[in-house]
Amino acid sequence: MLDLFIDGIVSIATPDTLILMILGVIVGIIFGSVPGLTAVTGIALFLPVTYSLGPIKGMALLMAIYIGAVSGGLIAAILINIPGTPASVATCFDGSPMAKKGQAYKALGVGTVFSFLGTIFGILVLVFVSPIIANFALKFGPAEYFSVSVFALTLIASLAGKSLIKGLISAALGIVFITVGAAPIDAVSRYTFGFSGLRGGFDILTVLVGLYAISEILSTAANKKALAAGSGQVMQFSGKGFGFTMKEFLSQKWNFLISALIGTGIGVLPGIGGATSNLLAYTVIKNKSKYPEKFGTGIIDGVVASETANNATIGGAMIPLLTLGIPGDAATAMLLGGLIVHGVQPGPLLFTTHPDVVYGVFAAMVVSSVLMIVVQMFGLRLFAKVLKVPKYYLMPIIIVLCVVGAFALNNRLFDCWSIIFFGLVGYGMSKLDIPLAPMIMSFVLGETIETNLRRALMYSNGDVSTFVTSPISCVFLVIAAISIVLTIRKQLKDRKKAAV
Repeated sequence: MLDLFIDGIVSIATPDTLILMILGVIVGIIFGSVPGLTAVTGIALFLPVTYSLGPIKGMALLMAIYIGAVSGGLIAAILINIPGTPASVATCFDGSPMAKKGQAYKALGVGTVFSFLGTIFGILVLVFVSPIIANFALKFGPAEYFSVSVFALTLIASLAGKSLIKGLISAALGIVFITVGAAPIDAVSRYTFGFSGLRGGFDILTVLVGLYAISEILSTAANKKALAAGSGQVMQFSGKGFGFTMKEFLSQKWNFLISALIGTGIGVLPGIGGATSNLLAYTVIKNKSKYPEKFGTGIIDGVVASETANNATIGGAMIPLLTLGIPGDAATAMLLGGLIVHGVQPGPLLFTTHPDVVYGVFAAMVVSSVLMIVVQMFGLRLFAKVLKVPKYYLMPIIIVLCVVGAFALNNRLFDCWSIIFFGLVGYGMSKLDIPLAPMIMSFVLGETIETNLRRALMYSNGDVSTFVTSPISCVFLVIAAISIVLTIRKQLKDRKKAAV
């Protein structure tokens, strides 16, 4: 294995390949940081470029874009409270408050370092235990996916803030919006009210961009002082290294490990991806923390959890792709296309028929991660200075980028109107002090839950006992029930404390 990995390093250690990878990382970071433009868009645009390249060079370029884009989402999330990608939603929760407290450089440094470490962790799991994990993932059917998603949904309560009622209202809104459009399985149109644009439903990116970007712009526009004076905060644009101490770094070791395991595990399960892993890791770390009340106020724990998990998902998502030929999300589906274009068919035989390509991909992932942290390190001060730009210059630029990104998703104007609609929804929710996180969580998981519920019932001829007769499904449902009980117990304790 070591010899094959060294051969993989040698195969991509040519000047032209390294130049392509540097270009790919930079392009990926740009696509990840611009709201609405994601890794999928970047890979799709550069996929034709790889036709004239060999499989190793072509995949090296695509992997560089993939890794750069997932990490690049933290830039917009921290600096302007807008998740550049769905995988960076939870980074906003503590990253943006850190920037507002004058710790933009530190937040970016923490995010960059733990993005790198999360990616490396996922790659190590991919290299050493991918066949074992892939075989376990094969045991997951619709019932198991349903139960895992239900368990993740029960964690919404910890994202609800002070009011559980408002958190449930937010979650209910997410479920309402995900049911708009064609139903899974039978494609029956639901809640379209005669509008053709609603038949395709709402894209996750239009929801995120609207709720975070447009609503943030509306809030800023309503604040004349903030609009005229930039951020209105004394910003820190410099620091030593990545802006944090070794003591702070070591204090996050368990948070890193837990988040990395969650990210890798979620990545292995097809169809879930980084949009769920960052929220799930953030929630778990918050629940186990000794100071959960500090989450959301600007602490590095939240940034570490989100950025570690979403980048560890990369390695996890590559496991079913390479070992089974099953893409875990839209980005890995594009990567699957890249392999097939070059006559490489992923699957159980890939490791014996094309070991040079497999270990070339592994090596490209490692080198891309190193290039990513180097590019981000040199760009930290430049990125942080975005906050120095007056808001009346910055906001119109952001609106234009959001609209362009929304249109680029599916080439339809409906998505542009959608981000404005969700911007108004997000602005109204902020005025009513209703948290956004539960809505995002339920929107992300809603389709997975409904699709796998219907599939499981179809396979079992309507027998609901299939969810408890499957050992894996039953375990996750039991954990979900325990999670609900513990949440209610905690709520009751908090009420008693408040009464006292």
